[in-house]
Amino acid sequence: MIKFLDLKKQDRKIHNFILSDIKKIINNNNFILGKYVYSFEEKFAKFCNAKYAISCANGTDALTLALKSLDLPKNSEVIIPAMTYCSTAFSVINANLKPILADIGYLQPSISLKEIKKKITKKTKVIMPVHLYGSVVNINTIRKIIKNKKILIIDDCAQAHGSKLNSKKIGSIADISCFSFYPGKNLGAYGDAGIITTNSKFYKDKIKSLRNLGSIKKFIHNNIGINSRMDSIQAAVLTRKLPFLNSNNKKRVKIANIYKNKINNSKIIKLKYSENCVFHQYVILCKKRKNLIRLLKKNKIEFSFHYPYPIHKIEALKENFKKKKFLNAERLAKEGLSLPIDPNLSNSNLNKIIKTLNTF
Repeated sequence: MIKFLDLKKQDRKIHNFILSDIKKIINNNNFILGKYVYSFEEKFAKFCNAKYAISCANGTDALTLALKSLDLPKNSEVIIPAMTYCSTAFSVINANLKPILADIGYLQPSISLKEIKKKITKKTKVIMPVHLYGSVVNINTIRKIIKNKKILIIDDCAQAHGSKLNSKKIGSIADISCFSFYPGKNLGAYGDAGIITTNSKFYKDKIKSLRNLGSIKKFIHNNIGINSRMDSIQAAVLTRKLPFLNSNNKKRVKIANIYKNKINNSKIIKLKYSENCVFHQYVILCKKRKNLIRLLKKNKIEFSFHYPYPIHKIEALKENFKKKKFLNAERLAKEGLSLPIDPNLSNSNLNKIIKTLNTF
């Protein structure tokens, strides 16, 4: 069986170091926040070339905390892509704001900049681009679109650890950036964890308070916050894994380029990914997806979907977007299929995948 992602194999070189760190954490009774967490925050901020990093419990909370820190009027509008994980939309709703969907580009995973222009109204307060699959949205162009408007950019970087826009690291360009460290991410913890980066001291201080029940000093609660703190074990795991992120991303890019150059079946359509994409996923399109799935299963090749439903067709959100159509997002949901992109995918397995796809 060719696995979609083998986390055990990916981290085997550092398992003993991680276990040693966990033992120290247990011996020191240092479980929530504390030195491991604060040290990782500093390291990740430096990695992103951002001034500040504020950890939290998960990527969904990162988005929610970022939005709550803005103190926007209820039902202010936040523009998000119609194709993304449900967390992007749920965070907007949980912050008492209104998600406004914009379609993705043709044969592209990310939000269409032309559609963003069309969706801006007087109620628009935030644009939330998602760097889906690690493919980077041009935030510089979005800044030009919203020039002289009181609109902020919060980018969802849950799949874009280590990616760049030109020479600038994602995590340092938007007003606030939000990352997930779900285990399967390019940089993943051994449980749930997230982080927020910003160059604004004001947002840093506000988010730091909100993530800890509105408190920076114990028992002093100046805001109504939530309980969303990173634990020391996840921080230790992430600290050990961070030095390998760039090299693993390079391996992902190498695999993606091989897919791009060697898959030559006209029934399989490749998406257009951004320059400096870090390929959290490598997604192809196929009109006869069910038949392709049968072939992959027969050849014992694992695959996945990212994602089987666009935002407006998720059961919990259907009522919010009645009669809305987002054709590019709908096509990606219907025809999209994610191929193995494990950094440690062997050449023999990679060749088998390509050979199987080319015989479809």
